[in-house]
Amino acid sequence: GGGLSDAVVMVGGGTGAFVSPKGLILTNHHVAFRAIQINSSPEHNYIREGFWAKTLQEELPAPGYECYVTLSFRDITDRVLKGISRDLKAVDRFKTIERRISEIEEKESDENKGIEARVVSMYDGMYYYLFKYLRIRDVRLVYAPPQSIGNYGGDIDNWMWPRHAGDFSFLRAYVGPDGRPAEYSKDNVPFSPRTYLKISTKGIREGDFIFIMGYPGRTMRYRSSYSVRYAQEVSYPLRIRLFKDMIAVLEEEGEKNPELKIKFASRLMGLNNVLKNNQGMLEGLKKSRLLKRKLEMEEKLQEFLRSNPDLEKKYGHVLDQIGALYAGLNKTAYRDLLLGFMNYGSQMYNFASTIYKWSLEKQKPSKERDPQFHDRNIKRLKERMKLAQRDLHPPTDARMLEMFLLKLSELSDELQPLPVKEIFQRYPELGKKEAVHRFVQELYSKTQLADLDARMRMMEMSNEQLMNLNDPLVRFAAEMNPVQEAVQKESEAFSGEISRLRPLLIQAIREWKKTDLYPDANRTIRFTYGTVKGYEPRDAVIYRYATRLSGVLEKDTGEEPFNCPEKLKRLAEKKDFGPYVDPVLGDVPVDFLGTTDITGGNSGSPVMNARGEYVGIAFDGNYESMTSDWQFDPDLTRTIAVDVRYILFILDKFSGARNILEEMTIQ
Repeated sequence: GGGLSDAVVMVGGGTGAFVSPKGLILTNHHVAFRAIQINSSPEHNYIREGFWAKTLQEELPAPGYECYVTLSFRDITDRVLKGISRDLKAVDRFKTIERRISEIEEKESDENKGIEARVVSMYDGMYYYLFKYLRIRDVRLVYAPPQSIGNYGGDIDNWMWPRHAGDFSFLRAYVGPDGRPAEYSKDNVPFSPRTYLKISTKGIREGDFIFIMGYPGRTMRYRSSYSVRYAQEVSYPLRIRLFKDMIAVLEEEGEKNPELKIKFASRLMGLNNVLKNNQGMLEGLKKSRLLKRKLEMEEKLQEFLRSNPDLEKKYGHVLDQIGALYAGLNKTAYRDLLLGFMNYGSQMYNFASTIYKWSLEKQKPSKERDPQFHDRNIKRLKERMKLAQRDLHPPTDARMLEMFLLKLSELSDELQPLPVKEIFQRYPELGKKEAVHRFVQELYSKTQLADLDARMRMMEMSNEQLMNLNDPLVRFAAEMNPVQEAVQKESEAFSGEISRLRPLLIQAIREWKKTDLYPDANRTIRFTYGTVKGYEPRDAVIYRYATRLSGVLEKDTGEEPFNCPEKLKRLAEKKDFGPYVDPVLGDVPVDFLGTTDITGGNSGSPVMNARGEYVGIAFDGNYESMTSDWQFDPDLTRTIAVDVRYILFILDKFSGARNILEEMTIQ
């Protein structure tokens, strides 16, 4: 047996936990949503109706899902930074570190045993750690409540309190008959974890101790004022605009066609989530006046350094140099964001640029390539291309590309990519909008990239064979490639230089504060503890620590996203609560708040009581706490979790899913 952390896994962009000896994983509905959507059709709309496998044979494959179990981690800073001198040029520094990390990861991974090595930096590059994971590649969908429970309140309630969502689903990890990770096969068997979590029905009360283990994505708590200013004045406002534009295209197309509505559901859910997150971040940064606080802190830090000549010599220049780097970043920010988003918004443009770039990269030895094109990543690249076929809708995709090309055409003359300028020379008689429309229609009417087999064939071709195909979208990607390469070079120079400066800033803060600082989140396993507790968001408003089933009914409007299922209403009205009633609330508890410190990636993390038993599942933060990625505020920052008793109540009374209840250890 192992410790509790052995039961906590990385899965589907979030976190999950083993809750049975047969590889059953409890995670969020929104983490499992892509698996629910991929398996849905107008005949079997599992998004709307929910899904329940009564036997192992009925469990559905969740393509694209992988489950990572942490096996070990250790400090390898010496191996990564050995012999890297102070005066190495920024780009060379970046490339050297990148190459070393790739070599270490390749050497320490063992594909036959399903072991994957990942090197991560702590404190923005001050230290490097090697993590080893068991990578399980066969994950299946076991149970999902209907969306009207799992995502009750939808986008309106997202990031808000009070919440009434039953944001949970069950997946299962499978391995080959020999116990080693394997691709999906009907001969595979459920994975046996070293340990799994026991479920407690004793419940929680205000003031109770709780802790969470999970895989938080990214925090930026030691960043300079320049970083905060860039986020507040440049990056978030631009990103918000682009997310809104992309959402508008997908929603318009989805309205025209119910099949597309299902097809785009998962992308829209993701985009809406990031949009609201970025809006909350921006609002929070302004409200909390973080920029002003950072500037005041940095002024005090500089005073401290000036009073100590040795330290000033070592660290006095750091902030000015970071400032100069950000001044350069500001100039090209919008262009760089547009090019990045274009790859995300238009899948077919992304295929074209990936295939073209691979035809160049494959000519070099694996270690010298761009990391995403290393030998061990090519299989994944191809998998992703296959998976993308399920969501692909070329007419919508063309609209996305059109939108981004138009935005690029509005840039100043020096920033506008040459291939975009050439579109207008091609059709001198047309206005901008018509020219871009005509250009994109011609690309899409003649390209073969919408066809999966054609894409896979192109992946195997040499650069010469590929260019001889004369595929117009591939040709356009080839013309755009030098632009993308130049942007990547600038980005690498920035990363190389900033990864030298940020650790110095953190060291300076350490010298000044005379204290240890915990490292920022970086998608490795983390532990956070706190108590169950409400909060006061504004003057005269007090939020209690938990919500109840009666609150679900209060919000019901009969329409998405507040359409409470009839059966749930009947259970509530009959007060058929079974053993799941909370004595303090006099009702079935739904969601609760805790003072624990989480961020994106923690979705699906188990919330445990002092005995290490499962009492809830984390699924969100409150709107007031969004800026906790930049600065943690104990008065306002809360984790929102589903009470495990609501999960059991839904499984038992709503679905009658006895097989799942019997598989778990419920105390």
